[in-house]
Amino acid sequence: MRTAIGLDLGGTSIKYALVDEEGQIMHQGIRPSSATVSAGAVVDQLCKCIEDIERFLSSKEGIDLKGIGIGTPGIIDETNRIVLGGAENIEGWENISLARIIEEKTKLRTVVANDANAMGLGETMFGAGRNFKHIVFLTVGTGIGGAVIIDGKLFNGYANRGTELGHVPFIANGVPCACGSVGCLEAYASTSALVRLFTNECIEQGIKTEEVNINGKYIVDLYLAGDPLAEKCLNNHCDYLGHGIAGLINTFSPQLIVVGGGLSEAGDFYMEKVRKAAFRYAMKDCAQNTEITAAQLGNMAGTIGAASLAFSLLD
Repeated sequence: MRTAIGLDLGGTSIKYALVDEEGQIMHQGIRPSSATVSAGAVVDQLCKCIEDIERFLSSKEGIDLKGIGIGTPGIIDETNRIVLGGAENIEGWENISLARIIEEKTKLRTVVANDANAMGLGETMFGAGRNFKHIVFLTVGTGIGGAVIIDGKLFNGYANRGTELGHVPFIANGVPCACGSVGCLEAYASTSALVRLFTNECIEQGIKTEEVNINGKYIVDLYLAGDPLAEKCLNNHCDYLGHGIAGLINTFSPQLIVVGGGLSEAGDFYMEKVRKAAFRYAMKDCAQNTEITAAQLGNMAGTIGAASLAFSLLD
């Protein structure tokens, strides 16, 4: 049985798993990422995840460990296997020869990719994208990440510097974005943008929020309970996201748009709102063969996707 280790690095935690070639998880866990400490602390945590899986494997027979796949925030030079930067939520996470470092520490072949690309590849191989070859994947969370699959293969742009779909310019002279630019899609259609909009609306209306943890789930719950402010803000968010997706449809005319992240799991109503907005703004001829659906792999999408990197790139 061929397997691979998948590591999904985030600003708060690392989700990790041993995954077989059918996308089934054989062993999994989660550790703090130590992202606010240092790059070295993050590497140490990654190695501890790998050690846990090796302990699990020590009692098993007949398992061929292919290697390690790591999905990480940031822009990745996949040719030289270096994290260049762009991961604002991880301290010192730039110019890190991550694959080489992990290989030296574990003696296992390692491949590194942007976390959204890993998720997109995972959904293509094992999730909503099976049986499709032309796919655009968006993950909507604190930010917006993206992946583009063309003819069944990841498209990253020249020298692996592209497909930063959350940072497509969206509103000229708009609000500041974490990337340093202004008016990006992420700054308007991410979950963080939804929370910011809702919070600002509460302040304007004199609604106290100090004792409430406002997040995407909180706003969705209020929406489902009929709260008019939550309805206004969520409708605004879905319209922005649908508008951004329409631009991607007009650019790529994919067979499938896959939307991942916590909000995509809010219920059918959410995806229906996004779907209606996207097709309202997209050119009809470009959208003629496009479906829009929620991701299927849930919060393990990044981990399964990272393992799929090892299967697809370490042959």
